[in-house]
Amino acid sequence: MLRRVLLAASESGRMRQLVTSAPVARSVVARYVAGDRAADAVAVAGRLHGEGLLISLDHLGEDTRDARQADLTTQEYTTLLAGLAAARLTDGGAAEVSVKPTAVGLGLPDHGEKTAAENITRICAAARDAGTTVTVDMEDHSHVDTTLRIVRALRGEYPGLGCVIQSQLRRSAADCAALAAPGSRVRLCKGAYNAPQEVAFTTRAEVDRSYARCLRVLMRGDGYPMLATHDPRLIEIGAAQARLTGRGPADFEYQMLYGIRPAEQRRLAAAGARMRVYVPYGSDWYGYLVRRLAERPANLAFFARSLVTRS
Repeated sequence: MLRRVLLAASESGRMRQLVTSAPVARSVVARYVAGDRAADAVAVAGRLHGEGLLISLDHLGEDTRDARQADLTTQEYTTLLAGLAAARLTDGGAAEVSVKPTAVGLGLPDHGEKTAAENITRICAAARDAGTTVTVDMEDHSHVDTTLRIVRALRGEYPGLGCVIQSQLRRSAADCAALAAPGSRVRLCKGAYNAPQEVAFTTRAEVDRSYARCLRVLMRGDGYPMLATHDPRLIEIGAAQARLTGRGPADFEYQMLYGIRPAEQRRLAAAGARMRVYVPYGSDWYGYLVRRLAERPANLAFFARSLVTRS
């Protein structure tokens, strides 16, 4: 129930105004968001890289209905990629970028899919010039088919283009089977968007079981699995599947969010695993933060205390 309330709050303009105007909200958000500017993101990426971690950077913002804003977001990514390359953070794909299709035009009332595909193409070209890759994020369940269609269309020219599958959706095991092909990069996460019961699992146990099923499909396939989870049990299942399928440390990676379980991130990296940190930046942080609270409601008490406690 709490998860559903939080997900509804992520879409509430009134709650957005209340939280973003709270006096200490920014200091709390700094734990989970790298900063407002590309330079802030590059600086955080450099620090994490120095700790032996890989990075995926996301410029916050989604559901744009303005073509000009979609273009500005695309330009932001090209600026970010140039900054990462200048800092030598893209060498060997150490730092890549993640892109939400609705942030670059998918939700436009006219030609949204075409606009998003063109803008993601521009970002992929900039990433290739910088020596790294792009992962296309998955959003609301209503965008899954369109997002996967864009990825399939672009992978011919950009074979390193990755995509995301959410285990909360009932279709996801089948999607993983279709995607587990040579060269394919798939990030598996639980999902943090509201979805109706007919298309999504609604309990934590069901979502976890679906994650384990999807994980096994990807690990037994021919692609490159990216296991995005903070759950210790699922991390252990991933390690066990790697042993069973003969995958070495270079054949898959773990992913976690910036600011969540940083000690575990460092532990996995020190043990020889590829450990990538998903690092968001930008001023449009409200929806992202509230969905993180929905994924792990235990964070809600910490955040609520922070909003009412002045330092």
